[in-house]
Amino acid sequence: MIAKTPLHAAHLASAAKMVDFHGWEMPLHYGSQLEEHHIVRNHAGLFDVSHMTIVDILGAGGRQFLRKLLTNDIDQLHNNGRALYSCMCNEHGGVIDDLIVYQRASDNYRIVLNSATRERDLEWIRSKCDGFSVGLQERNELAMLAIQGPEAIAKTMTVLNPEQIDALSTLTYFECVDVDKWFFARTGYTGEDGLEVILPANDITHFWSSLIHAGVKPCGLAARDTLRLEAGMLLYGQDMDESTTPLESGLAWTVKWQPTERDFIGMGALMSQKQQGIQHKMVGLTLNEKGVMRAGQRVIIEGAKDGIITSGTYSPTLEKSIALARVPITTGEQVLVDIRGKLMSAQVGKPRFVKHGQAIDN
Repeated sequence: MIAKTPLHAAHLASAAKMVDFHGWEMPLHYGSQLEEHHIVRNHAGLFDVSHMTIVDILGAGGRQFLRKLLTNDIDQLHNNGRALYSCMCNEHGGVIDDLIVYQRASDNYRIVLNSATRERDLEWIRSKCDGFSVGLQERNELAMLAIQGPEAIAKTMTVLNPEQIDALSTLTYFECVDVDKWFFARTGYTGEDGLEVILPANDITHFWSSLIHAGVKPCGLAARDTLRLEAGMLLYGQDMDESTTPLESGLAWTVKWQPTERDFIGMGALMSQKQQGIQHKMVGLTLNEKGVMRAGQRVIIEGAKDGIITSGTYSPTLEKSIALARVPITTGEQVLVDIRGKLMSAQVGKPRFVKHGQAIDN
């Protein structure tokens, strides 16, 4: 049976086009994917992300457990109210999932997992708890919204109470704060400033309506995908999975090798790959011709084996096709992409295309 978020009725009332997204009935768009994309880049958009899996890691051993579980080191979180992006790898260095971990207190951490990997992630995390004084609590009674765009925070503040406004007024990038039963984080998946808000499911419909009345526009999965791709943010299951490592996915920065005694899961395999040298890398492609690159298309590199596009789309901001691709490490500045049997030229650059609404010079 397909799952529905607490906002399902609100989506239908707003004439959203609904689709099956990994077992959840979710809004694809509310009439125009392009309009929703530009709204987030220029103003403020609202996403229902209640399909995400929220897990609290509680207990005195939580910090040491997460230092073992994740490639990034949460010892970098020197204060409560900070967040960290990381990969979670298997013993071979393959990426099980990518996630954000929030430090709410010295014995209280919150992680948000991808919905498509929920069961496998939870089974993996529980299997690694032995020997740590830690408990896991999946928070099914909570819901989650993402408010994104240059006007997102200002418009959100117009519908909050004074205590919430005061807490948000000093919140900086990758910081979080609890106010009563609501949790605010200055994080997101669009490349724009904004908030992710976790709150009791019973409160979300009123909050959703209040934000819409304040001028924040509802947006669907389609715009979320073009926004994240322009920002060079990876999608689990397409851009990386258990068959790929952070080092060959443009995520080497999430792997902290020091101190060596931390010995996180997958460290030995990743260290070996680093020493031997990676064979593939993640790059950004910009199509030089008219057409649209899509996931699975072949990337042809002179004098090397073929690469593959992992995510591709038409970029509403740049008005051309862009893609992320995994290619041989020796790949130069120009490649050919096989688009339905026609070879088209593409420029190779960094795996990020837009920052704060502006094109990045690749």
